[in-house]
Amino acid sequence: MRRLHALLLTLIGVFIAGCGSGSTDGGDIVVTTNILGDVVRNIVGDTAPVRVLMQAGADPHSFGMSAQDAAAMNDASLVVYNGLGLEENVIRNVDSAAAQGVPTLAVGERIDPIRYADGESAGTADPHFWTDPQRMITAVDVIEQNLLRDVAGIDRDALSRNADAYRDQLRVLDRHMLDGFAALPADRRKLVTNHHVLGYLAQRFGFEVIGAVVPSGTTLAAPSPSDLQSLVGAIDSAAVPAIFVDSSQPDKLARVLAEDAGVHVRIVALYSESLSAPGTPGATYLDMMRANTDAIVTGLR
Repeated sequence: MRRLHALLLTLIGVFIAGCGSGSTDGGDIVVTTNILGDVVRNIVGDTAPVRVLMQAGADPHSFGMSAQDAAAMNDASLVVYNGLGLEENVIRNVDSAAAQGVPTLAVGERIDPIRYADGESAGTADPHFWTDPQRMITAVDVIEQNLLRDVAGIDRDALSRNADAYRDQLRVLDRHMLDGFAALPADRRKLVTNHHVLGYLAQRFGFEVIGAVVPSGTTLAAPSPSDLQSLVGAIDSAAVPAIFVDSSQPDKLARVLAEDAGVHVRIVALYSESLSAPGTPGATYLDMMRANTDAIVTGLR
């Protein structure tokens, strides 16, 4: 009887030790935004548990965390976040986890960020690097290196195979976007957005950003009357055919601006800040960027 009791205790201990830990020895890999969450899940595969905090369709500038999310972050094996000021409401939680010894990775700081040229955010780093697939390849490199270093017990060979496969998919995406945008002549490659979000895409694919309805890198800012008047003049002189707005943001302000410009301007939705729900065109990063490419080409023709 004593031997049976000891065996049962041993089996229970093994079961408890294995529950909820995947193939790693620590807590979940916690990712703040759903775009980076999709990337990390492609790299990690089934080698470790990944917890993504930001829900589909949310705004990375304003989404918050639950108490459960905060607890998971403090117990994480690694926290992956965008950085460069994007996650304005959760960065204090990231800093708190780091102070407790949790490894953290600000991906945006490692991909050669560009800086805003004008508007309220002029001179500061632009956090929207995911609009450039080549920088996302660099992001995969950085994430892979940190996972291998910081996540104990992870299957290193499987992780590297996953990362290689995803880099190949990003190269295919980059070529798809190059080929798609080739349909637009240089004089049609002019962008107006609801806020400054397409700087990296413009740099990579040869576009000119004429301006933004909200002349800032965050959706939490608001335009002044002089900002709007200046943009109206730019739209008029450049004969811009479309204003691109984020699919999760109201487009009322963009429509008012289009009416004030006195020209026919279409309002075109992009998946610029967030993935969309499963089963929709922007459910993954790769799908999101293909959908955006098609929408930009159609909007500017």
